[in-house]
Amino acid sequence: MRAWLHFVLLLLALPLSAQSNAGELRLKVLGPDGLPLKASVDLSSDALQFLRSYSTDDTGQLAVHNLSFGRYRLQVRRESFSPYDGLIEISSALPTDYVIKLNIAALSTAINVRAASTLLDPERTTAINHLDSKAIADRPASLPGRSLPDLVNSQPGWLFEGNAVLHPRGSEYQTQFVVDGIPLTDNRSPGLGPELEADDADSLTIYTAGIPAEYGRKLGGVVEVNTLRDIQPGLHGQAILSGGSFDTAGAFAGIQDSWGHNTLGASASGNMTARYLNPVVPENYTNRGTTGSFALSYDRDVTTKDRLTFSVRHELSRYEIPNQLLQQFPQLQDPAGTIPQLQTAGNFETMGIASYQHIFSPNVLINLRGMGRDTNANLNSNSGAWPIAAILQNDFKEAYFNGAISIHHGRHEFKAGLESDNLFLSENFSDLITANPNDPFYPFDPGTPATFAFTGTRPDLEQSAYLQDLIHLGKWTVNAGLRWDHYQLVVNENAVSPRLSVARYFPSANLIVHASYDRVFQTPSFENILLASSPRVISLNESVLRLPVEPSHGNYFEVGATKSLLGQMRFDANYFRRYVNNFADDDQILNTAVSFPIAFRRAIIYGAEGKLELPHWNRFSGFLSYSYIVGKVWFPVTGGLFLGDEVTCNNSGICAAAQLTGHFPDSQDQRHTARARIRYQLTPRVWFAAGAEYGSGLPFEFAGNLNQAVTEYGQQMLNRINLAEGRIRPTLSIDLSAGAELYKKEKRSLRLQADGQNLNNRLNVLDFAGLFSAAAIAPPRSYFLRLSATF
Repeated sequence: MRAWLHFVLLLLALPLSAQSNAGELRLKVLGPDGLPLKASVDLSSDALQFLRSYSTDDTGQLAVHNLSFGRYRLQVRRESFSPYDGLIEISSALPTDYVIKLNIAALSTAINVRAASTLLDPERTTAINHLDSKAIADRPASLPGRSLPDLVNSQPGWLFEGNAVLHPRGSEYQTQFVVDGIPLTDNRSPGLGPELEADDADSLTIYTAGIPAEYGRKLGGVVEVNTLRDIQPGLHGQAILSGGSFDTAGAFAGIQDSWGHNTLGASASGNMTARYLNPVVPENYTNRGTTGSFALSYDRDVTTKDRLTFSVRHELSRYEIPNQLLQQFPQLQDPAGTIPQLQTAGNFETMGIASYQHIFSPNVLINLRGMGRDTNANLNSNSGAWPIAAILQNDFKEAYFNGAISIHHGRHEFKAGLESDNLFLSENFSDLITANPNDPFYPFDPGTPATFAFTGTRPDLEQSAYLQDLIHLGKWTVNAGLRWDHYQLVVNENAVSPRLSVARYFPSANLIVHASYDRVFQTPSFENILLASSPRVISLNESVLRLPVEPSHGNYFEVGATKSLLGQMRFDANYFRRYVNNFADDDQILNTAVSFPIAFRRAIIYGAEGKLELPHWNRFSGFLSYSYIVGKVWFPVTGGLFLGDEVTCNNSGICAAAQLTGHFPDSQDQRHTARARIRYQLTPRVWFAAGAEYGSGLPFEFAGNLNQAVTEYGQQMLNRINLAEGRIRPTLSIDLSAGAELYKKEKRSLRLQADGQNLNNRLNVLDFAGLFSAAAIAPPRSYFLRLSATF
C-alpha cells in the first residue's frame, strides 16, 4: 500500500518534457518584396537517411521538430520564383531560425549543392547509426514482437542471442531504449517485455560509443526512438495489413490531426503468429503468441516559447514457451507420461509520458519530462510440465523525472540535468518438481525440495546528475560530459563517470577521424533480483552460493574514421575495446524459464566494425557491414545465485563456484558477422532488394553427453553445432524483397511489399544449451506480404 502511495504521489508531481538530442528548424520564406510566401520545402540528409517534404503556411512559416543533430540540405521552391538550394546545421536543442528570400526567376542566383554535401557530418564525434521513416517503412518483414529489435540488429556491432535479445558489442542485457526522451532500462526482447511496434516509430538513432552523459545505467548500447511525427495540417495517417508464414498476421493503424496549435495522434496494432519465440528444437513446438498495443498523443504549442506534449501507451503480449523433445514427448523419459508440457507467459505495460519545453531566450531552453508506468510479467505451467512446473507473477511500478537546461554560448552547447528513477518491485514465484527421481534425465540434486515459494517487494531508487558540452572549434569538435549516479537496491553505490569524444574534419580528404572514451556505471538487471538475493533460496540445496549483484564499472574506448568515397558512398570504420569489472550476465533457476542476474570478476571485449553505405546512386542504394569481436570473461563469480553441482563448500561452510576458474568466451564472442542489402529501383513505382547475413557462430558449453544432447534436441540440431570445439556452426540467411506502389495521388498511396527470408533454408542455430544460456533456432525459409495505405 505504501509503494502505491509513493507511486501516485510521484506521478501527480510529474513535470513535462521533450525529445533528447534533437533540435528544431523554424523556417520563414519571403518574396523579394519581403512579404511571406507559401512554398514547397524539401529537407534531406544522406548521413541520417532523412528525406522529408513540407509546405510553409500562409504566413510563409514552417516548424520542423525532432530533427537529429546534423547537416541538412534545404531546398525551397515556388512557381515563378527561383529555387533555393543550400546547407543548414542543426546542432543545438535551441530552435534554429532561417529566413529564405526567393527572387523572381529572371533575377535568381541559385546555390549549387552537391549530393555529397550531406554524406558527412563534420561535427559528429562518433559513429552513430540513424534510421529514418523511409528505412523503417521499407524494412524486411519481422515476426511479431521483434520488429524494432530487428532494425537495431541490422547495424554493425549488434547480435541476437536467444529470443531476439539484443547484445551490443558483447554486453549482456545492457541495451537502453530511450522513447521520446524517456529511458527504458528493462529488457525489451519478445520473451521479457512488450513490443514497441516499429511502425509506431518515426526514427531511430543508435549509439555504441561516444554516449552522451545524459544517458546512464544501461550503456552497452543506446537506442533513441522517436515516435512523434512531423506536424502537418489536416487529417492524415496510415493503415497496414501483413501476414505470411507460421500463420502470422498483423494490422497497424495510425492517425494524426492538426489544427491551430494543436496536434492529436493515435495508433493501434495487433499481431499473432505460431512462431513467437525462437524454438529450442527445429520442430517448433508450443510457440504461439499474440501482441497488441494502443497509443495516444497530444501536442500543443501554447506560445512560440512553450510546448506541451502528453502521451499514453498500452502494450501486451501473450505467448507459449517452446518445448524441448523431452517436454513435448514425456514418454521419452517416463513411460507413463502422456501430457506434453505447456508453459504460457504474458507481458503487460501501461505508460504515461508528459513533457514541457520553455524557451527563455534565443540561447536558453529547459525541458522537463516525466513518466509513470505499470508493467506486469507472468508465467504459468500445466500439469504436464517437466521437470518442473513454475508459476511467476512479477510487476513493477515506475515513476521517472528528468529536468534539463540547454544553453548556447558562442562555441558551446551546454546541457545539464537531474534525473530520478523510482521503481517499486514485486515478485511472486513458486514451483513444483514434477520429474521422477528415477528418471534417466532427472536434473536436480538429491534432497532438492519438491516445492518452493517466494514473494518479495522492494523499491529500486536511482538518482543522477549530468553536465555535458558540445564544443565547436573549427575543424575540431569536442563532446565532453560528466555524470554522477546513485543506485540503491540490493546494494547502495555511487559513481562518477566522465565521457569524452573528439573529432577532426579534413575537408580536402572528405574524412573525419574520431576517438571516444566512456566511463560507465551499469546497474544490474532487476528481473527476479529479489528472488536471487533472498536468504530463502538456501532451502533449495545444501550447497548454495548467494552473492549480491553489484553494478558493473567499465571503461569503453573507440577510435575510428568516416570517409566519403566517390561523392556517393560513406565508409565507417571503428576499433573498440571494453574493460568491465563485475561483468553482468544472467542464469536460469532450476531449469525453468525464470532467469536472474549474475556477475563475473571482469571481462575484456574488443573488436572492429566497418560499414559501407550507399544512400542513393542512380537507381541503387544499400549497405555492406562487417563486425569482428572477441570477448573473454574471468572467474570467479562475484554476484548472483548458484546451486548444487555449480557450488563447492568446505568444512567451514564457505562456498564458492565449483570448477570455475580462469576465463571463458563471452557468450556473444562471434568472431565474424557480415550483413549486406542492395536495393534497385526498377521504375519510379517498383523496386527489388536482396540481402544476406552471415555469422561464424557463438560459443557454448554443454554439460551433458552426446546421447543426452541427441535425446533432448535431436540429431538435426546436433549437426549444426561442433561439440568438440564448443562452437555453433556458421549461420547464413539469404533474403529477397520486392515492393510496388500500386496507387499514388497527392498524399494518398497504396504500397505492396513481399519478403522471402532464409531462402537457402539453412537450419541456423543461434544458441545451444550451455551453462548460462538456452537453445534457440532462427526461422527457416519463410514468406511475408505487407500492404500499406497512407492518406
